[in-house]
Amino acid sequence: MSTVALIDDHESVRLGLEAACARDGEQTVVFSGSTVGSYLDWRREAGQAPADVVVLDLTLGDGTTVTENVASIVADGSSVVIHSVADRPVAVREALVAGAAGVVSKSSALDDVLDAIRTVAQGEALNNVEWASAVDGDREFSDAQLSSREREVLRLYATGLPLKAVAERLGVAYSTAKENISRVRVKYVSVGRTASTKVDLMRRAIEDGIYAPDGA
Repeated sequence: MSTVALIDDHESVRLGLEAACARDGEQTVVFSGSTVGSYLDWRREAGQAPADVVVLDLTLGDGTTVTENVASIVADGSSVVIHSVADRPVAVREALVAGAAGVVSKSSALDDVLDAIRTVAQGEALNNVEWASAVDGDREFSDAQLSSREREVLRLYATGLPLKAVAERLGVAYSTAKENISRVRVKYVSVGRTASTKVDLMRRAIEDGIYAPDGA
């Protein structure tokens, strides 16, 4: 069972998500509040571990920015699912660049929101229409400018293959595959896109259309 924190300045939204999580039985809501600051204060004062997933509204009414909120939560040790209206692709992109695991629209069915929470809690990348819309609406997501070989290495690596198996599949030395992945990381970081872990690289591959999980 995963732990979930809900941060939204609309109480009705939080109450609806709390009820849905309670019915589902696979998530325990450990915090519900209107600001990231109140969540972090609660966690420190209560001595609680970071929630597995924080469901975060894109824009809060306390003057904080998307980047500040997502970065603070990720640095604290939780994964972030953005839950908001899907008509602000630039703000959504800011959230993804800051480290959010994905985005699900407030117009989505509650079951879809729960599916998103489960997916992210399992450490998997979230690939959905809202994510794709944000990427398509902002062409800066293509700025990493990977070579064809780097894209192929990344595609195989994103499927879950260890780097040694990627090298064998491509018929190259392990050192060559490792060098390609290192260059991929540097290129993404140079355009402000996190690429420090294998999950990060999977997300970048999905964003750029290099890898589609389950043939999506």
